Order: sequence, then structure tokens, then C-alpha cells
Amino acid sequence: MTDLSWLKESSTFTKPVIAEIQRAAQTGIYDIRGAGAKRSIPTFDDLVFLGASMSRYPLEGYRERCDTSVTLGSRFAKKPITIDIPVTIAGMSFGALSAQAKEALGRGASVMGTCTTTGDGGMTPEERGQSKYLVYQYLPSRYGMNPDDLRKADAIEVVVGQGAKPGGGGMLLGQKISPRVAEMRNLPQGIDQRSACRHPDWTGPDDLEIKILELREITDWQKPIFVKVGAARPYYDVTLAVKAGADVVVVDGMQGGTAATQDVFIEHVGIPTLPALRQAVAALQELDMHRKVQLIISGGIRSGADVAKALAMGADAVSIGSAALIAIGDNAPQHEQEYNALGTSAGYYDDWQDGRDPAGICTQDPALASRLDPVEAGRRLANYLNVLTLETQTLARACGKSHVHNLEPEDLAALTIEAAAMAQIPLAGTGWIPGKM
Repeated sequence: MTDLSWLKESSTFTKPVIAEIQRAAQTGIYDIRGAGAKRSIPTFDDLVFLGASMSRYPLEGYRERCDTSVTLGSRFAKKPITIDIPVTIAGMSFGALSAQAKEALGRGASVMGTCTTTGDGGMTPEERGQSKYLVYQYLPSRYGMNPDDLRKADAIEVVVGQGAKPGGGGMLLGQKISPRVAEMRNLPQGIDQRSACRHPDWTGPDDLEIKILELREITDWQKPIFVKVGAARPYYDVTLAVKAGADVVVVDGMQGGTAATQDVFIEHVGIPTLPALRQAVAALQELDMHRKVQLIISGGIRSGADVAKALAMGADAVSIGSAALIAIGDNAPQHEQEYNALGTSAGYYDDWQDGRDPAGICTQDPALASRLDPVEAGRRLANYLNVLTLETQTLARACGKSHVHNLEPEDLAALTIEAAAMAQIPLAGTGWIPGKM
């Protein structure tokens, strides 16, 4: 048998790179997939908390309160919404997800007193009926948009961009455009559709200000207006969103997911959540609008530690998408054989964008979608949200905080030079912040 142990893989032309070149050469089509970036980048894991000891006084976990409520939209809206926990559910469309999955997200969020978001493609009765607070996304595509649904929502989110694809539109593959999806979006059934990358009726922040005023008039100034941007130039984008009149700004880092778009977008456009958050907070502080305009950060949030670190850096709340789908049942190991039949495996959640998700979540196939029990899936999401909240409270109490919003950058240290530079948090054991004297 030939000894191949001496072979060394190229660090430039790795096996996945070679496979992608061969696939591109064979098909002549760029790769389309879902989810977020797979590359290794600095994350909240590269920060640690400095728990109380002598210089700080910790709170007793089972006897002293640590509040978690957040009010969103207090700047201009007549009816801001107050959520019980600092975790919201990001916009994921009916089309990308099944109706059962949308209902489950609404149920789980409502149990924990937080909000969910419609995503592209309009509002479904299942989601509105089960959501205590529902944010209606106003996207460039205008799919499914109508003024009546705007008024039914508890807030409106104007989507300028997403973290997985700043500057680029999304895709909905034809396999997912069922008769119901086609009717809601006014699209031909079964044909691939591409969502627009920019809004058709404005070209810049001055036009956005006019659009926000129009949305306020449609809803009688009742609803908070969110503006969501993908993390590319967050300092300037947040500044312009505030100038345009946003009540809440949502910044989505490059770890943010998507239903389907070009792999080259997901991996090579935008900046990570860590530096995006720091720049967004800096913009609000310079405008003297920090905590006056609420900041929601999203993109790769997985644990209560991530939530607490985001709040310590200055966010008012976080938003989760991929983690919420996993919580309601995506990537479930009991479907491993069916994943294998699709050429993938449980845990590789971006590799079935043909709408055949055996968990019944990322599909419009009625037989597959019926596998998901929205009541049970909603219970799992509520459990997960509860754990995130308890973990966040645990860390806040350890730092001596009676409200999670009292966490601050001084409670953190960075473990790597990259994270210290991106987050502007001192390197652990030193007072040094790279880039500062």
C-alpha cells in the first residue's frame, strides 16, 4: 500500500477550496447557501467578565433582584413596547420558514414576553395570532406588504441590509414558492426569485427620513420604527439612521444568517458583530443618543454570555435567528439518516436550501412541515430564551449589577489582541487597548 503520510495540504488551496473551484468549473454558477459565515473570526468568546471580589460587591443570586426588561421605541412612538427580556427573535420570512415554524417562534417569544419579527414576504395569521409583540419588516422587495398589516404590527422595522449580505439582495428558491407563498408575494409559483438589494423609492438617508414619516402617518405615530443595517460602516449608518428619525437601530454583524444568498457574500462582505457593536455604540454616544435610541445587536448570538457581553458593550438588546431555529428543532439528530440522504448531516444547517429540511422548519413541503408541532417547538424556544436570560442575570449579579443594563465595558477584559482592538476592551491583565496610547 502506498504511503501518503508525507502529503501536506496547501494552506491556500485547501480541499474545500479545490472542491469549490471544481464545482464552479462544472456548473458555471456561483454557490448559493443559507446561514452565516463559517470562517473563524473574533467573537464574544474572546471576552471575559471581571466578576466582583474585593473591589466590587456581587449580588446574591437567589435573594437579590436583577431586572431584564427593555423598552423599545421611546424616542417618538406613542406606544413603545416593553419586553421582559433583552433577547428578541430576528426576522425570518414565511417562505424561508414553514408556517409551523413561524407560529412556533411567536409562541416561544410570547411565553417569555418578548417580540418576534415577520421577515420578508408579509404577515401570516399564525404568527400574528401567537405573537404578543410582532415587528413587521419593511423590506426592499415589498413582498406581501400592505398598510393593514403595518397597522396590525406592534413595531415596524425598515430593513436596509442584513449582516450576511450588506449591499446584496436575498434569494428564495423556486422549490419554496408554494401556492400560498406565491399568493402572499404576488409571485409565480415554483420559480426562483431574487429580492432587491435596495428600496425602490429612496436613494439615501434624506429619502429614508421621508419614508419614516410616511410610516408614522400610516400608523398614527403609534408604532416604534426600527432601522436595520448590515454591519459594513456601522458608525456612519447608525448616525444616519438616528438622523432619519429611527426609534431603534438594529445592527447585524457578518455572523448573521440568511435563507439563501451567494456564499461569496456571506464570507467576504461586512464586518464581525464585535467591532460593529463598538462602532454603533460610539455613534450613539457621540450624538448623545445612547439609551435614548435603543440599539439591538444581532449576528451569531448563542448564549447568555454573548447576551451579557453585548449589553456590557452598550447594546440595549440582542436578536437571535439561527439559534432560535436550532432551539425549535432544526439540526435534530433524530433526522440524521434523512440528512445523510440529502448529502449532509445534523449540524450542517446551511446545506439543504432546496427546501427539503426533514425537521419541517426550512421548507414549504406540506408533509415535511407537518412534522413540526408548533406548540412543542414553541415550548423549546421558551426554554432556551429562559436559559439565555438566567445566564445573563447570573453574570450581571456576579458583577454586582441589579439590572442587566448596568453592565459596562469596565466589567470586561479581552483574551486576544484582535478582540481587544475590535471591541476596544483592555487586553486581560493589562490596561492596554490596541490602537490607543
